[in-house]
Amino acid sequence: MRAAVLEDYGEPLDIRDVDAPDPGPEGAVVELEACGICRSDWHGWQGDWDWLGIQPQPGQILGHEPAGRVVAVGDDVENVAEGDSVTVPFNLGDGTCPQCRTGHGNVCENVRPLGFVESVPGAFAEQLRVPVADQNAVSLPDGVSPVDMAGLGCRFMTSFHALAHRADVGGGDWVAVHGCGGVGLSAVHIASALGGNVVAVDLEDGKLEKANELGASETVNASEVENVPGEVKAITNGGATVSVDALGIATTCRNSVMSLATHGQHIQVGLSTQDEGGEVSLPTDLMVMQEIEFIGSLGMPPTDYDEIFRMVGDGKLDPSAVVSETVTLDDVSSRLEAMSDFGTMGIPVIDSF
Repeated sequence: MRAAVLEDYGEPLDIRDVDAPDPGPEGAVVELEACGICRSDWHGWQGDWDWLGIQPQPGQILGHEPAGRVVAVGDDVENVAEGDSVTVPFNLGDGTCPQCRTGHGNVCENVRPLGFVESVPGAFAEQLRVPVADQNAVSLPDGVSPVDMAGLGCRFMTSFHALAHRADVGGGDWVAVHGCGGVGLSAVHIASALGGNVVAVDLEDGKLEKANELGASETVNASEVENVPGEVKAITNGGATVSVDALGIATTCRNSVMSLATHGQHIQVGLSTQDEGGEVSLPTDLMVMQEIEFIGSLGMPPTDYDEIFRMVGDGKLDPSAVVSETVTLDDVSSRLEAMSDFGTMGIPVIDSF
């Protein structure tokens, strides 16, 4: 089968033939119909996250936002069958740890991030093996587009979990979103659907215009103001109720915290680059004085996907609105290169392998 393989950090992926996967007793093989290209893939392509122990090594197949059809299942699989349309969370649970057993498989104690470690080759390929398929293969509603469901991928469902489960977004709350890439635009759309008034912050007018289309009430071009938190506080009459760092650099993280009102909630979704190395200094005294919460949010438990599917079915959410373009497997390297200069809009999705 064809796959895009990491040869060296920052260099074009090698499109080549590799062995097709075998499901194994507890796994399933999915024939890919679509796969998102995510900034997390860019991080792996850059060689980031050695401080997390998930730095992809040469020979790794990247890709972690898949949608496709099951073509083979192992003898021990009970809940997945050939022909099923599925998506797969990017953090694969083992199904047995205390977190998985209590519905928190996104933070499995033995988690394996899809496409980042050797034991789980990723979805920039014609086929994908899903380990522990009864835990990790999520059946899709009938009639949905694979491209839309790949758009649902890690960025959309990560933002949903952050805003609907980890934070406490309610009707009329001011929600600031710092960084309007794929996960940030998803957060804008979701926060608006949950009843929030959204302030979108970015450096590029084009992304801010897209944020307006997805439901942002106000926008701030961070390249045109000296004090981003001050601008957000002026717009929100004192500060945001919830603020999201959707990028993961020191500036957006601190701006997000400092944009909050008293008792505000900061949600950290973006993971850091080599410049931060996993650590960012914060205004801790301010956080104490204002009783600000700092909340981490990772992915989404597969048991909760039905919440998104119901809102999509009711017309309240539209993952396709965040999909910016469809490309082929051969285009992956060019889209990753564009991300180095924030040159992509929304979510690019592979629909031809």
